[in-house]
This record gives sequence, structure tokens and C-alpha cells, in this order.
Amino acid sequence: MATSRENGEAPKVTDLAQVIQVPHYWEEAKIELMKRDRIMKKLIPQFGDLHLVGHSDPFTTLARSLVGQQITPKAADAAWKKLLLACPKCTPSQVLKAGAEQLSACGLSKRKTEYILDLADHFKAKRVHASQWDQMDDEAVIAELVQIRGIGRWTAEMFLIFNLLRPNVLPLDDPGLIQGISVNYFSGEPVSRSDAREVSANWEPWRTVATWYLWRSLDPAAAPAAPDAAPGAAAGTVK
Repeated sequence: MATSRENGEAPKVTDLAQVIQVPHYWEEAKIELMKRDRIMKKLIPQFGDLHLVGHSDPFTTLARSLVGQQITPKAADAAWKKLLLACPKCTPSQVLKAGAEQLSACGLSKRKTEYILDLADHFKAKRVHASQWDQMDDEAVIAELVQIRGIGRWTAEMFLIFNLLRPNVLPLDDPGLIQGISVNYFSGEPVSRSDAREVSANWEPWRTVATWYLWRSLDPAAAPAAPDAAPGAAAGTVK
């Protein structure tokens, strides 16, 4: 599973918004994947009732992901806690009111401060349509998100998985997914994006679920949570 840290380290799950319960499609997806795929048939039962969980507030989820980019989980947790002291409600208006100086004092770099403010500005000015994302298809949501500074396709796909709980996301830029396919399907041999697509064709329309179990196979102890909580994250593209 990937990490908002975007550095491949498994994060702690702290200080995030209200947790969403079991995705409605999860049990159906498990049954179908085990019927179709011999690897999933062996893998899925190993994790019992564990399942993907997410967080319901889009702005908080994205802000947390930006804070965690390119730093260790410990540093990200510390910066996030300081940001919540400065902006307890973590709303776009509160972040914009805090401004660059207060955000920098939370331990954020100049660039990350700019990213967080740009995110807040996009939400405040309604240049993204967060209230409509539930009705928009995956690529349309991604197209909006990547217009925000610091958010690349990987971060947007993690948002689809962990905030919108989309069932059929295949994050090909995520090294955890690629490693999981390599270990479980190719005996550890290198895997190309083409290989990954070929393997994943058997998972449709539950590629998110299969991806989650491959993440777990690499890091069974990690607790699933949000875009910043997926073991083996990619170094996300930032603008």
C-alpha cells in the first residue's frame, strides 16, 4: 500500500478525519477475486476481516498527503500536529488565514507551504468541485486534482482509493503495487507496467481491492488508512 510520505516508508495513522467503515463492495470483490485469481485465492484469506478504510474530508486528506511528501513518517507526524495547532479545524479558510509565516513555523518547507496554500485557495475559490467528486469518474477527478501544485497522478490515485473509496484504481506509479505483483506473480522477477496491466486485467472491476491485498502482502502489520498510509508509496510527481 503506498504512503503519503511518498518515500516508501510505512506511516503511522494519526490525527486524521472521521474514518469511513467497510467499503460496500469489499466482500463481493473478495469473493470474485478469489474465484478468478489463484494468487488472490491464497492471499485474501490471510488477512481475515481486515479491509481498506478511508477518511471523509477531502481537504484534510489532501493537506495531510502534501505535508508528508518526501520526509520521514516521524517528521511528517510532527509537522502535521503543529499544523493542527495553528489550524485546529484544518479548513481552507483557516489555512489561508494562517498564511505562509505560520505554516512555515510548523516545519514546512517554503515549497510545501506554497502547496498547502494553493490547495486551500483551490478549495476556497471552488476551482475544484469537491462536492461533485462522488459523481465524477476517476479520470475527471484526477484531472482536477493534478491542477493543484504538489499533486501528481500518484497522489490523486491514492485520494481516489482512500477518500472516495473507488473500487477499480490501478496505481501503476506505485512501487508497492509493482513489488507486490513481482513477489506474488513473478517469483520476485522485475515487472513492467505492461506486465502489471496484464495481471490486473483479471481483477476488473476490483483493482483497488487486489492492490490493497498486494500492499498487505508486503507489510502485513501496517494499518490501512488514507492516502498517506499505503506501504511502498511512489515518489509522487509534484509541480
